Amino acid sequence: MIASPGDVQSERNIVREVVHEWNATHAESRKAVLLPVGWETHSTPLMGAEPQTIINWQILEQSDLLIAVFWTRLGTPTASASSGTVEEIEKHIAAGRPAMIYFSSAPVALDSVDRVQYEALTAFKKSCQTKGLYETYESPAQFHEKVRRQLSQTLNSNPYFINLLIASSGSTKTAVASAIVPTLSREASELLKTAVASGGDIMVLAFLGGSEVQTGGRNFVESGNPRSRAIWEGSVDELERQGFIESSDPKRQVFRVTREGYDAADLI
Repeated sequence: MIASPGDVQSERNIVREVVHEWNATHAESRKAVLLPVGWETHSTPLMGAEPQTIINWQILEQSDLLIAVFWTRLGTPTASASSGTVEEIEKHIAAGRPAMIYFSSAPVALDSVDRVQYEALTAFKKSCQTKGLYETYESPAQFHEKVRRQLSQTLNSNPYFINLLIASSGSTKTAVASAIVPTLSREASELLKTAVASGGDIMVLAFLGGSEVQTGGRNFVESGNPRSRAIWEGSVDELERQGFIESSDPKRQVFRVTREGYDAADLI
């Protein structure tokens, strides 16, 4: 479920794009399809209860994952929460289901901001600091990249989704966990396992006429061999796309294995 106030429509569209990208890449191998849902596309007219209660019944209670996005507004209060989006988050988490929350730090014209809404949003954001981890972003492009990577990480490692696959397939946890690890090339698997065994860092150093991909005191690129350089630099890109490593410096010379990378290495 995509949850948000009304000032982040472009981000709602981006979440849908990312979900469709995931389906195009992973649906066949994972035997699973993600369906992006929201009140504007999946609610139907119904009388007899508060609007938010109807949305909760029609959409929220059927959803496995919630992605919430905020910018300058918290949203319209409901009978039981400071906003409809907040109520959706609270009920979703109370049901034991994962929620990914994002806050935009993009610039905004001050005269366009509702002060009451912004103060309510600030208070909610502060309350989230003691309840878990949230993510911030500065631009639509950065939001797209973070959601793309973190959605895959969540689906790969969150116990809720592993248990969901177990319940639907009747498989053992080990078999399901193995099935959800994306297939890696031989070189990427070797690079990941070596990095995990030697501290979790991978160095990518470019210089005139060549490059080095190092971990565990070993340079994997064969000197003077363009094919070797392409293979091992491609392996770094492959691991980063899967969310198994992430860059830890602006020059992208140092990559560190993520939690998902350690989990994947255990299963390779």
